[in-house]
Amino acid sequence: MVSTAVKMMEESTDPPGDGQGAEAGIRIILADTQAIFRAGIRKILALEDDIRVVGQAESFVQAIAAAGKFSADVILFESALASDPADAVTELQRQAPKCRTIVVTSESNQEQTLECFRRGAYGVISREIEPEQLVECVRKVAQGEPWLDQQGVNWVLEAYRSQGTRGGGGRPKVQLTPKESIIVSCVTQGMKNKEIANRVGTTEQVVKNYLRKVYDKLGVADRLELALYCLHHRVLESGATPATQPAPPANGAAQPSAAAAMAATPSKIS
Repeated sequence: MVSTAVKMMEESTDPPGDGQGAEAGIRIILADTQAIFRAGIRKILALEDDIRVVGQAESFVQAIAAAGKFSADVILFESALASDPADAVTELQRQAPKCRTIVVTSESNQEQTLECFRRGAYGVISREIEPEQLVECVRKVAQGEPWLDQQGVNWVLEAYRSQGTRGGGGRPKVQLTPKESIIVSCVTQGMKNKEIANRVGTTEQVVKNYLRKVYDKLGVADRLELALYCLHHRVLESGATPATQPAPPANGAAQPSAAAAMAATPSKIS
């Protein structure tokens, strides 16, 4: 069965165009029960010069075989391929740690969405996602950024708020510096690195360096986890320096909440 999977997938490894830049592009595996769906996704991705389909699978066993055989950056994995999609995400990460998983679902499911992210998924999308959003999702995930739609954002925030109202641990002992607090507050407002750099009066590289230090200090992996951590632990409330107070001018507008800032970009968080 595995040999059949390998043979089937090897037939799809040729790049759709002339092959120029294929090695430097995003390598993706399509794992879905429906051949017509895989064909449709391949046609969409074939229009993009920087994305290359290197493997296909129509079962969970084949998906595992593909993840082990090909050095892919992303795997588009249909949740119906496994009885427990969250367990499947864990297994895929174990088989190919550098390959980021996007789970494709037919129906929105709060518990499944949250558990897939807890297990290491970088994105959860609907089968009805628009082609341009799918392409953007693949690119963002390949860069290591998580992807959530509006409903997913609401579910994640609701889950963290629920944990907060149950009590348990007080405010963390970790203390951010004033500059770190400014940058973190900008992140929770949904600002990009370039926008933060302009607000703080520095360069994008400096912002990235600060964020990496904050990630290490708080034990988070990315901007989504950082925003949720701050929301859950009230990091930016009294005890930490507010972001918009010491920032340069252009702060006359009211500061939106982290939830509002995230929801303002329905198809992604970055």
